[in-house]
Order: sequence, then structure tokens, then C-alpha cells
Amino acid sequence: MPIGSSIALFDFTSDSEINNWRVVDDVVMGGRSSGNFSLTEDGHAKFSGNVSLENNGGFSSVRYGFPNQVDVEKYSKVRLKVKGDGKNYQFRIKANSRDYYSYITSFETNGEWEEIVIKLKDLYPSWRGRELDQPNYAGGSLKEVTFLIANYKNESFELLIDKIELF
Repeated sequence: MPIGSSIALFDFTSDSEINNWRVVDDVVMGGRSSGNFSLTEDGHAKFSGNVSLENNGGFSSVRYGFPNQVDVEKYSKVRLKVKGDGKNYQFRIKANSRDYYSYITSFETNGEWEEIVIKLKDLYPSWRGRELDQPNYAGGSLKEVTFLIANYKNESFELLIDKIELF
């Protein structure tokens, strides 16, 4: 693999197709959180909304399932170009659509545009907020990416996403 080799999973623009991104909130379990996913006039994806702890809620997420498995053998890191609101978010991946768990990590935003670099091998398996006693992500394939907020408090949120790439 050439040095500097990368592949953009998403590079959002004002005419990006976002219909296949799905918001999944805690309402699936009776909660009251509400998330939205849209494009800004500047061509960035915007994940925003409100997290509510009411009725045992507490999370909002947006996810994208790739039509085909993405081969990640040649890559060791993911780079996110985001602008958050100073809150903590999770980045999650699924290796296969049939997996019930995701591989996750958390990142903190600072209110400015920033690049978050995540080593794929540092993503650990988790299901419903619990770390599983299984190996970390071993690479190979990628089927889904997710952004999630779940900070155990009532709060509004906004995360702008410019690019998601493997390198």
C-alpha cells in the first residue's frame, strides 16, 4: 500500500445523497430522545437533536449501512473531520450486518473543526452500553458506521460531519 493511501467512505457536499442514513433513537426502547440528520447549506452532514433521560431513554444515533461490505484490510485508521459542540460522541462500526454488537470508541469535540484519528484496532466490542469480553476489531470488513450520543444527561446536541475516511 502506498504511503498516504486513503479511501473516503463519505465526503459530504451540498448535493450528497443522505437518504440511506437512518436515525435510531431510544424510542425503540420507550425513550423520548429525538435526533435529526440533514445537510447544511455549506454541504456538511448535521446530526442534531435532543437526548432525554425520560422513560429510561438516553441516546440518539445516526447510522449508515453500506450496500456491500467495505474491505478495510489495507487500512489501520479512520479519520473523522467533524465540528462538534464540546460534547462526547461515540463512533461505531459493524463488521457484518448480522452482528448484534458494534465496535466502538468515544471522542470529545471542542467546538471547532477538527480531525479525529481512531486506530481501528482500538475499537472494542460493545452491546447496549456494555463492553463485551471479545477481541477488539480485527479489520477485514466494514458494513456499517454510526455516530451516537449518550452522555447520561438531558441535552441538545449538534455534530457537523465533513468527511469519514480510512487510511
